[in-house]
Amino acid sequence: MDEIITPAPLDARIADLHAQSRLRVWSLVVTFLGDAIVPRGGRAGLGVIQSVMERLGVDSGAVRTAMSRLASDGWVTREREGRLAYYRLAAEGRHAFDAATRRIYASGAPQWDGQWSVVIAPANAANLRADALGEMGYLRIAPSVFLRAEAAGAADPGEAASGMLCISGTGTDLPEALAQQWASDGLAEAYRRFLGGWEPMARALDDAVHLAPLDAMAARTLLIHDWRRLILRDPGLPEALLPAGWPAQAARLLARRIYTPLVAQSEMWLTGEGVPPQRDPVTFAQRFGIQPGISASIG
Repeated sequence: MDEIITPAPLDARIADLHAQSRLRVWSLVVTFLGDAIVPRGGRAGLGVIQSVMERLGVDSGAVRTAMSRLASDGWVTREREGRLAYYRLAAEGRHAFDAATRRIYASGAPQWDGQWSVVIAPANAANLRADALGEMGYLRIAPSVFLRAEAAGAADPGEAASGMLCISGTGTDLPEALAQQWASDGLAEAYRRFLGGWEPMARALDDAVHLAPLDAMAARTLLIHDWRRLILRDPGLPEALLPAGWPAQAARLLARRIYTPLVAQSEMWLTGEGVPPQRDPVTFAQRFGIQPGISASIG
């Protein structure tokens, strides 16, 4: 029987989380809900959320404050059954996570046929929409101009580009100045920090170390939290336009290498906490290009 322990790499990652200048608990909660709860119908009790957050070193008071903020900002809705409170991502929260889902769990850089999309925003809307457009792969190349390589499967900008001029065109060459904005040294270094920070966890899992179910859920949440924040900084150039040695794919393969063995134990914990079963196990099993069947035993 495989030994179930809490390896030092998990505690090291938690310590790194708290060493950051400011921990955004609400963002950590959104990661947990989007990654683990949405596939199971979208609703989780406050106690379930608190258990994961407390394992990540976040006290219950901070969790309650974060939930109140998310509710007041329209990111989650709260439902009561007797004395118990349940939360689910509201339309705004679901849209924010769903729009990024393809990029977070993709198996690699997108395929590209030379198509580009340009969005020109009114001056008074550009700053307001910049973050949302950035998460969809648009690079801000001028105060009111955003550019994206139209790769296969790219999310429709939808509401983020409402009221803006959208233009499509074709071109296979990327000017050096734009290439440097997209594939910046700072972003490359962020990918390398991700690789260095998570490699010890990958090695532990490669050595057949099994985390206890709650620890697996905490590790999975923290992995996707780190990965989500990183991947949404990256406009996501197609592979044909990336510089040689670009570390994004190595980081993605590391995320997959860690995520895959965490699934069974973390899903076991969710089931034990009474969270309803997955609604579409086949789609879930395709995250990071994993073959269908990984979650066949998940109830």
